[in-house]
Amino acid sequence: MNKDEKLQITKDQLLDATFSLMEEKDDPFQVTSREIAARAGVKPSMINYCFESRENLIYATFQRQHLKLLEDKNIAELLKKDLPPKQFLKEVHFVVADCLVENPKFTKAITPSVLFKRDLGQQSFSFPYVMKHYEGRKTEQECRLIAYELSTMMQLILYRKEDIKRDFGIDLDDKKQLRKYIDMRVDLLLSEDK
Repeated sequence: MNKDEKLQITKDQLLDATFSLMEEKDDPFQVTSREIAARAGVKPSMINYCFESRENLIYATFQRQHLKLLEDKNIAELLKKDLPPKQFLKEVHFVVADCLVENPKFTKAITPSVLFKRDLGQQSFSFPYVMKHYEGRKTEQECRLIAYELSTMMQLILYRKEDIKRDFGIDLDDKKQLRKYIDMRVDLLLSEDK
């Protein structure tokens, strides 16, 4: 077995261990690097070696485990449809938001990293659709910022969904209210100005 294969095995062990610990604990912040490493049967330093940080490992775990869930929610079918960009963004953001609502421990664990440590230079999934929506009426930088705002605001609102329910009466666990919220956010950020 070569070095890359061994490294992939270690990564998979860390991802599996993180997922099982996240499922077991009530509070995602109780999942420590030491516990993850012990469950995976590796040294704690392997977390940083493989993923750069515990937060990145948790995010990678969420991505791996919940890509399956997103596939079950027919993301592939959405990609095949010929929807206008704005409607497509509403549909995709609803599916992702629904996934985040259904997995509150992961949402709580990954949101600070996504909001404060994500590389802003990295192109988001939404960016090409924002560009297509504006058809040259906004600059590339403006469209990148709008795409960033779409994802970060959704992430923040879902992170604070209990406060949103208490203070604004919007229950994001209710799919109809979640859909209405996502549609409103996309409408606000993707205006029809010419």
